[in-house]
Amino acid sequence: MSTVDRLQSRVLPLLVAGQRLDQPTFHARYAAMPKETRAELVAGVVYMASPLRNAHGGMDHSLALWIMHYRRFTPRLESGANVTNKVGDDGETQPDSYLRIKEDAGGQSRSVAGYVVGPAELIIEIGDSSRSYDLGVKKAAYEKAGVLEYLFVGLEPEEVRWFGRRDGVFQEIPPGADGIHRSEVFPGLWLDAPALFTEDLNGLIAALERGLATDEHARFVADLAGRRPGI
Repeated sequence: MSTVDRLQSRVLPLLVAGQRLDQPTFHARYAAMPKETRAELVAGVVYMASPLRNAHGGMDHSLALWIMHYRRFTPRLESGANVTNKVGDDGETQPDSYLRIKEDAGGQSRSVAGYVVGPAELIIEIGDSSRSYDLGVKKAAYEKAGVLEYLFVGLEPEEVRWFGRRDGVFQEIPPGADGIHRSEVFPGLWLDAPALFTEDLNGLIAALERGLATDEHARFVADLAGRRPGI
């Protein structure tokens, strides 16, 4: 901990689950907490994260592989894991993953001092004991903030639930007749849920490759290439 952090920790109160704070106050207190602290602010309420199990960490890596493979063939995007996202005056979360269009390509969020400010286009959360939280207050907060798509990957029981924004609210996007989940914001981002849960990485990437080979993805890449800020 730096000297500044130690000084702040002597002055600022500790974060406590259930506190009601605004985003700037939460951020200042979070910065002064011990490094191992994991907390989020959702709809103005502080939530303290529980320890993560192997299954969660493994799923994190599988999804990272999937997202990074998509990015290899889709320029002008940014992704990350457990990065602070400042979403409005009453929200600061650390989603398991996100995928966003960069601001210089007209994305709706931006990078400020190393943090994502504003709603990323796609937010991904992995849930086990946090299922009711991820599909309740957290999903509602992302909806309110303007996130375009929300992907929830549940563990025990295993499930994928993909939500897209329709008329300002999230509506669940069912998989296709072939069982493949398809993003509406990122053409070609296809997810084979059975391959994901069985750790069939070859199958996971094979389904994504089929999405990347579509005309819709080619048009999206061409569109991104021609975009300017604010478009």
